[in-house]
Amino acid sequence: MSKLPAATRDWLAGPGLTSLWEAVRKRLESNGVQATGSLRLTSVSVQERNDLSLLLGKPVTGTAVTVRLDALDTRLRASAAGLGLREVLEELGPPLTDRRAVRAGIAARREHVWSSLASALDASPLAGQDWTGQWYDLLRRTGVPRGVPPETAIRTLQQAVQVLTVLLGPERGGTRGRGELAALATGSAHGLDDGTWLARLVQRGIALAHGTEFPGDAAGRRALWRLVSVTPDEVSSTVLTYGLRPVGGGWREQDLRQRADHHAEAHLTSRDLHDLQLQLPAGTVIHICENPRVVEAAADAACVHALVCTSGSAATVVLTLLDALAATDCRFAYHGDFDWPGIALANRIIRRYGARPWRMGAEDYEHLAARSQADGIPQLPLDGQPVSAAWDPGLAPAMTARGVALHEEVTLDLLVNDLSGLA
Repeated sequence: MSKLPAATRDWLAGPGLTSLWEAVRKRLESNGVQATGSLRLTSVSVQERNDLSLLLGKPVTGTAVTVRLDALDTRLRASAAGLGLREVLEELGPPLTDRRAVRAGIAARREHVWSSLASALDASPLAGQDWTGQWYDLLRRTGVPRGVPPETAIRTLQQAVQVLTVLLGPERGGTRGRGELAALATGSAHGLDDGTWLARLVQRGIALAHGTEFPGDAAGRRALWRLVSVTPDEVSSTVLTYGLRPVGGGWREQDLRQRADHHAEAHLTSRDLHDLQLQLPAGTVIHICENPRVVEAAADAACVHALVCTSGSAATVVLTLLDALAATDCRFAYHGDFDWPGIALANRIIRRYGARPWRMGAEDYEHLAARSQADGIPQLPLDGQPVSAAWDPGLAPAMTARGVALHEEVTLDLLVNDLSGLA
């Protein structure tokens, strides 16, 4: 039930006073909800002047008027309203928000986050180590990620201290898996997955403790974990290969050569790549494709040339293999999809490894588009934002003009011919 008499409420809520209440509400919410100071209304209409004159008990004749909030509060209390300024505003609209108090509360909760971290560090075996002060200062400067509530932030920072104590404290143990470490600290084996805030917090601490730069890529972050004897998951992600013939004498090298002899593909894990001696004759040409179907077709056709598949956007394990092959002075040829994500991936691979485009020019695209149309193959619309091909300025305009996307499978016969040495 309203505390205002119905007739009084209807008059106060009328259009002649709307601008006043909006201005007063804004002022009170910004000054601690205190009826102090004054505000100035401009462009006051005739109806507003009449209603303000009645409300303030004095004539308002101009198009601008200054309203003292304490006087308005007193006037309302003595009127038929019988309520102060704050109570009237809340009768006419939603409750007032003390924005000053809200800001103070946010600041207090933010400060509590960092004081909790300082307390956790002081109480841990890490206290007094040179890097911990740098870590605390760095985290405070970068702040809590947007959307993380203070309670979650405190818990995550305390988990980071716990993990770093295990890794860098006086009782550090032997080698352990990252999932195992995460489960002990968070209850979830994914708590330290790459990209999580907790993983970044811990990695920052490791980098500072070892005086090294924070890595900018997944391979560097895995190397950082190894500095503290933590093994990331190195077996679930693989790179699909065909025809690799490393010259080393170990069983892994022999296995790859045997698989090449039998025209069988090979899935290599990150762990495999650590132990392989990937020495190939200098100048060996490694063909790179985007889609696993090309590898399958190459194996079926007993092709002679080596092939590495990115399986889409080229995960870290793919780049790790290609980096290792590049270090042995291998040369590369790249083919991918004729769509915008495919061109973007081709740009990255070609620039990173100095690869030559393999049937990836504008003429290749035009030939394949015309052939697929003549063969009655349904035309796949080319969607998305155009991407310029670094190796052929004419490719993107040709693709845009036709508006047709071509996946690698429509080039399969030509690619297999190349890999068979028949081209």
